[in-house]
Amino acid sequence: MQCPACQTETETDAAFCHKCGADLRAENGERAATDPDPTADEHASAPAAKPSPHEEFRKATHLNSADDEEDIEDEIWDGAYSSKAMVGQWIAAAAATVLAVVIGVMTGTWLIVIGLAVLVWVIMIAWFAYRRYSVHYTLTTQRLIHESGILWRTIDRIELIDIDDVTFKQGPVERAFRVGSIIVISGDKTSPELNLPGIDNVRGVADKIDDARRKERRRRGLHMITQGA
Repeated sequence: MQCPACQTETETDAAFCHKCGADLRAENGERAATDPDPTADEHASAPAAKPSPHEEFRKATHLNSADDEEDIEDEIWDGAYSSKAMVGQWIAAAAATVLAVVIGVMTGTWLIVIGLAVLVWVIMIAWFAYRRYSVHYTLTTQRLIHESGILWRTIDRIELIDIDDVTFKQGPVERAFRVGSIIVISGDKTSPELNLPGIDNVRGVADKIDDARRKERRRRGLHMITQGA
């Protein structure tokens, strides 16, 4: 760098000229202002930092939480214990009653037999009423709700995304009347295996639960990992 006063070559970062003593600080300031920053281009050309997996997860969780707040839980199906579930027992009780009355008349003990038959029917009707009004099932787009009990009520709520398997079983008489029991296997700690007896149109209801489970898993971005997939 040259001194502007005496044109003598001086050090680049010198504050004063070593020959004439001129102040060179102003000159150095102008050069610093006009010289480009060698690191500026590096910062400008450097690509934007990619968010970490943790940041991406937090962002996705925040978006999912915002979507969940806007979700509306719709009811898909509700039901209770069906009277068809005891058809086999009604038939057996009727046949036993007729046979008992015939035997009672032939042996002369028909009054005792009729009294026992009435008692059996009262017990069966009371048992049916208890099962009919003590259980209630509700299926929504997000949960399966099972209510049981009359005086003391127990309510099981299972998230559809926690359900792993849905099966149903029927006896010979139940198949004729399209009624049966549904078994729900889930990851729920309180009810890992939930039995829903006395379901009318059992196949259709089981399909509804399974379809709702699949839709909810797809909506939440969860995929089951199966062997060979």
